[in-house]
Amino acid sequence: MIGIVIPAHNEQDTIVACLAAAKVAASDPNLRGEAVELIVVLDSCTDTTGLLAARQGAATVSVRARNVGVARAVGAEALLALGARWLAFTDADSCVSPQWLAEQLALDADAVCGTVAVDDWSPHGADAERARWHFAQTYADQDDHRHVHGANLGVSAWAYRRAGGFRHLDCSEDVAFVNALEACGARIAWSARPRVTTSARRSGRVIGGFADALVNAMAQGLAAAAGVASTGQALA
Repeated sequence: MIGIVIPAHNEQDTIVACLAAAKVAASDPNLRGEAVELIVVLDSCTDTTGLLAARQGAATVSVRARNVGVARAVGAEALLALGARWLAFTDADSCVSPQWLAEQLALDADAVCGTVAVDDWSPHGADAERARWHFAQTYADQDDHRHVHGANLGVSAWAYRRAGGFRHLDCSEDVAFVNALEACGARIAWSARPRVTTSARRSGRVIGGFADALVNAMAQGLAAAAGVASTGQALA
């Protein structure tokens, strides 16, 4: 069985599209009928995310941690207990491609780190086109990249256990986990084949997450263009 883990904190505006895409990936004929279980980990949700997830037929579990590392770990443990041989992780503001799961498995690795794309830059307002251009110039959406995204990550049950699972970090839990995978000798595929489209929102659910990375990278780009030295967070 394959498991999909989606952590969510107040994602009522995006969860339906996220789950619809995940269900399409779960029904990919290239999986040859293998069962896929999907779980949404509701972390301190105060909106209708849980209700909407249930209406989409997703299993849910609730935690009150406000910690994405905890949410991913809880979801992973629930699916491993059901017998998952492979765990795939994405985010509630993201939509996976129809071939997402099949592409992860086809890479024949212990873990897969995929890239992300953005198709709607409107949250950046007047800077939308500049943000699109800067992302295209600075982000390596190609094989052998070194990006780590919780929105596009897959791992075998064996490698997950050997690496010790997700640490209870409120940010960069995905990077810490991949570092642990590397330390234990897991075979990692750094691939652009499993496709995920994610949000370019300016205000994320985690301080230091992808939304902050986009904003800070934009600030760096603008400062560099003006010939002003600046510091900021690089895109993970």
